[in-house]
Amino acid sequence: MKARIKWVEDRTFVGQSGSGHKIVLGTSKEPGGQTPGPSPMELMLIGAGGCSAYDVVHILEKGREAIEDCSVELDADRAETDPKVFTRIHMHFVVKGRGLAPAKVERAVNLSIEKYCSASAMLAKSAVITHDFEVVDTSALASAD
Repeated sequence: MKARIKWVEDRTFVGQSGSGHKIVLGTSKEPGGQTPGPSPMELMLIGAGGCSAYDVVHILEKGREAIEDCSVELDADRAETDPKVFTRIHMHFVVKGRGLAPAKVERAVNLSIEKYCSASAMLAKSAVITHDFEVVDTSALASAD
């Protein structure tokens, strides 16, 4: 896997993946100022959420569950001193579908966090990672309309 980062100006950079995708990232010169894109640490958190969400969807689809949507809300704390690594990450999964079995969703989330998600595995070296989930049955929502 390869990537390239190019400085544009001030605190603005463009990252390009080996597959050719680009993303603007950076920080503000002043605390609370306008940023050109997510910071590198925000990208790491997004990457962990994306990695786990991908796993959960893949596992449930493989199990022929009627999954319609999956989102992960992440909340993290960082160390106060350099290098300001993540010290705590909580992942809240919201999985929607028709008649989803909560036990299967729980299994998919656990497998992602504990076995498959390489991003979470790396971050777990410095952070305590916790997770929970909720299942939204869309068949009940559709019949209410």
